[in-house]
Amino acid sequence: MTTPATDAPGGGAAVLRRLRRPAAPRPERCTFCGAGLPPEHRHLADTSRRALACACTACAMLFEQPGAAGGRYRGVPRRYLVDPGHGIDGADWEALQIPVSTVFFLRNAELDRLVALYPSPAGPAESELDPESWQAVLGRTRLAAMLEPDVEALLLRRAHGVTTCHLVPVDACYELVGRMRLHWQGFDGGPAARAELDGFFDRLAGLARPLTEDTA
Repeated sequence: MTTPATDAPGGGAAVLRRLRRPAAPRPERCTFCGAGLPPEHRHLADTSRRALACACTACAMLFEQPGAAGGRYRGVPRRYLVDPGHGIDGADWEALQIPVSTVFFLRNAELDRLVALYPSPAGPAESELDPESWQAVLGRTRLAAMLEPDVEALLLRRAHGVTTCHLVPVDACYELVGRMRLHWQGFDGGPAARAELDGFFDRLAGLARPLTEDTA
């Protein structure tokens, strides 16, 4: 029996079957030397583009040298802190005028100012509130003064009437934004996005050290 052309190895049916298969994820590579990277790898902040670059261990160490690349790239640290004694309350949160339950602040060295970003269906959205209006709120936690420019963020979440306040690596915030964007449905994100958000903060609780008087 002659095999119909549509079922032949190069026929239409075979092509359709290949198209239905999800594409294999492309392995991540070092932005600088092209080496393959494991899932857990270093990130560098590109301060001129406000972006993150993936790096192998060797390249990350090179950029830790003073003056490397004119200071354009900065290694993202792995510091996680939580301030259980912050004074940010419900009224402060209303003053931030953030339309979702989560926001992170980072200090942009090139602009010499704080930038406020929050998750949205399109990715990180920047708050248009006057930065001077944030100062009174952020002054209620010592973590704000401890931020390393471009590479760390102050992460706030308001849930069930309680605000949590963390200092985290900036790549953790962008990972959260990416996960929220992937699962976002409807106006408020939907149950899948909220589950991702809850899971992220559950993991964060296990990583963060409480802020104390002698915390550096």
